Amino acid sequence: MSEELNEIADPLYALSSISETINTLYEIDELLARILAIALKTVNAERGFILMSSEDDPSQLSVRVAHNIDSKAIPAMATFSRSVVDAAIAAGETLISYNPIDDSRFQTSMSIVDQKIVAAACLPLRIKTRRFGAIYIDSTETRGKFRPEIEPFLNAFAHQAAIAIENAQMYDRLRVENRRLRKAVADANDFSGIIGKSKALRQVQETVRSVLDTDATVLILGESGTGKELIARALHYNSQKAEKPFIALFCGSLPESLLESELFGHKQGAFTGALHDKKGLFEEAQGGTIFLDEIGDISPKIQALLLRVLQEREIRRIGESQIRKIDVRVVTATNKDLQEEVKAGRFREDLYYRLNVISIHMPPLRERGHDVILLAQHFLDRFAQKANRQFLGFSQEALDSMLAYDWPGNVRELENTIERAVLLAKRDYLQPDDLRLDHVDRANGTPMTLRDFERHFVEKILHQNDGNVTETAKVLDVSRRWLHYRLKEWQIEF
Repeated sequence: MSEELNEIADPLYALSSISETINTLYEIDELLARILAIALKTVNAERGFILMSSEDDPSQLSVRVAHNIDSKAIPAMATFSRSVVDAAIAAGETLISYNPIDDSRFQTSMSIVDQKIVAAACLPLRIKTRRFGAIYIDSTETRGKFRPEIEPFLNAFAHQAAIAIENAQMYDRLRVENRRLRKAVADANDFSGIIGKSKALRQVQETVRSVLDTDATVLILGESGTGKELIARALHYNSQKAEKPFIALFCGSLPESLLESELFGHKQGAFTGALHDKKGLFEEAQGGTIFLDEIGDISPKIQALLLRVLQEREIRRIGESQIRKIDVRVVTATNKDLQEEVKAGRFREDLYYRLNVISIHMPPLRERGHDVILLAQHFLDRFAQKANRQFLGFSQEALDSMLAYDWPGNVRELENTIERAVLLAKRDYLQPDDLRLDHVDRANGTPMTLRDFERHFVEKILHQNDGNVTETAKVLDVSRRWLHYRLKEWQIEF
């Protein structure tokens, strides 16, 4: 860069070179230091500083970077330098004082003599009408190239610098916002977002923690609505891949051709409607995690292609011969019994073993005990705020009703139930009739008698506490003697 600055014979070439240099810098302090160095070099100045507007008060300017000026010396030269800066900003263009002692604009400033300033200049920084800073430079030894003919060049340079600074500031804001969004996503998907304290859920969390930073393929099993994707997100956002993409795809309802295109991408013209090259989701997830939900529903062709991905760690877009290497962790989920699917010949055995390196079983909500209440309160708080309504909570009858219900739709059904109740409820406490749960005998679909309901409820709580009579009695708020009597009556072993 020094050649064009030593002798600016071709101003356009010099500006082009300078622009190319400063527009590749996005760290604001590094950029400002480089801009100041170029300004000093351009006019052979010995010292200078860059002032930037305060975010809280744009009219307030403060020194951001300085060269050859001790921080203690800046206040001493403030009277003159501030006068130069104010005059340049008011004029909206570069101001050069070739002989400050004889310059009528600044004769009242004694700091000119004290600092032995023989030449000075200020380049205001602005984008259109927005002024956000200034470059101040001066010389105490020689006037160097502080000449009238350099003013147009300095004006153009100041404009280029302003654009570069604005770009860097925008980049910095985007980076901060990106960090904030990533943190928000991570917070929404970390273990604190997995609500529940049941033994079954704790076992899931322990398994997740044990495999966070491995590349092992994970298969999440469980009924629909149990929160399998939530676990997949927790696997990703608590791992070393958290800064990389997390891509989720529901495979259950996609036709084979569309699913293949989504996963592997395609080349322009590969089929009707392929108007341009397209990356597949495996490429989009490079370095991160891809989550394939309802993997048990994919066709034999997609199974073969997925097996190749897991074996070779490479993909090929539809209609293309080029092989592309990928580095992606694969997490899958299904509500089907894949072992039975393998026995029935509907799912490849070799693919099953590739997917099932680590398996995590998501317990149904009916096996999670009082997690139902914790989740219900969480959903109540969320939907009440959304609907701008206030509730005091659930009545005891509503709590008992939720604990006794089997929740065939699991967490998703509970969420929908609470959302509906919030919209329809008329009282401060949600009641059983707000929840609209039908307690039926799952075996034949008929309503339970009170006696059957009591037995069903007790058996459920006993199961949730691994057969521990003492803990079950505490949960039911009954005596151990009463519980022993009932279990003996029902001929339930304990």
